[in-house]
Amino acid sequence: MTMDLTFLGTGSAYPSPHRGASALVLRTEGECWLFDCGEGTQTQLMKSQLKASRITKVFISHLHGDHLFGLPGLLCTVSLNLNPCPTQPPTCVDIYGPQGLRQFLRVALELTSSQLLFPYSVHELEPTTDQCPTEGQLSPDVTADSGRLHPQERAGRTIPLDVNSDCYVILEEKRFVVKAFRLFHRVPSFGFSVQEHDWPGRLNTELLKDLGLKPGPLYGRLKAGESVTLENGQVVKPSEVLEEAIPGRKVCVLGDCSSLLGEGPLRACHRADILVHEATLSDEHREKAVDHGHSTPSMAAAVAQACCARMLVLYHFSQRYKPAAQHKEGDEDDVLELRRQAEEALQGTGIEVTLAEDFLTIPIPLIRLH
Repeated sequence: MTMDLTFLGTGSAYPSPHRGASALVLRTEGECWLFDCGEGTQTQLMKSQLKASRITKVFISHLHGDHLFGLPGLLCTVSLNLNPCPTQPPTCVDIYGPQGLRQFLRVALELTSSQLLFPYSVHELEPTTDQCPTEGQLSPDVTADSGRLHPQERAGRTIPLDVNSDCYVILEEKRFVVKAFRLFHRVPSFGFSVQEHDWPGRLNTELLKDLGLKPGPLYGRLKAGESVTLENGQVVKPSEVLEEAIPGRKVCVLGDCSSLLGEGPLRACHRADILVHEATLSDEHREKAVDHGHSTPSMAAAVAQACCARMLVLYHFSQRYKPAAQHKEGDEDDVLELRRQAEEALQGTGIEVTLAEDFLTIPIPLIRLH
């Protein structure tokens, strides 16, 4: 199964002619999952090879506008372009994010008299008080659920922190397990870990032929983990004819942060194939970055090293850093310096560093152990 990650917006604070506001899409066969949805995300989607109608899940890291303002408009535009099938009900779009997201979306859609041609559901993560300074904590009066659903809204879950894993288990399905974990920022912020289940190894077809088993449905049953009985009564177990399982891929996307909270992030992101981490400002501006709840390249590198990640992708750059292709001689701020700082911090670790740019697509291949 193919899997890739496309960055729609890599800038911080606001969309500019050089960089869109935060948004990226994890694409697997048949559907797209959107992580953050800053202002202008729908126009970025239109410029990309992705189809907004394929978005089935949205993950919002925190409630700052540069990660959220594009969501109501995107949902409305997807609805306008939807061609409902009379024999098949439209898919419900599941949206995950911090407490307050449900009320934000409900009010935005209601005040604009927006109706959707598909249902949606908002599942909220319960933050902890240590995720941000006191002034960043929203009043319960603001986040309280009125209980009155938007006409197209389906009731969502409120997801508490699991104290044993120090994570939020937000999705468990046949192909993936998705967890959220806590970050420290000016408002409660979260990261997300998407873990693909392991794939069964290849069948030892030579051994199967020796056993007298020809290609056919029984091969599929063995591949699916079922034992089969041959005509002579011999029982063949999958472990006897399957090579070692292929590890599932793991993609981790962190929202804005100046630090991780607890053990949850390192557990959820351990051995990530791709770790997406913000690097708003360069290392020489570390104090300013931390004061505003943000990170620098070396801070992101430290997280990647602690997680034993395979690749670190930096994004969420201050708009002062133009894309490398647009950098001119004499420009004071060079985005390539951010990559150099991260690479220097990771020297000797084998961790690859990539700078995200708008519309960059990173393929995520399966990696066989042998």
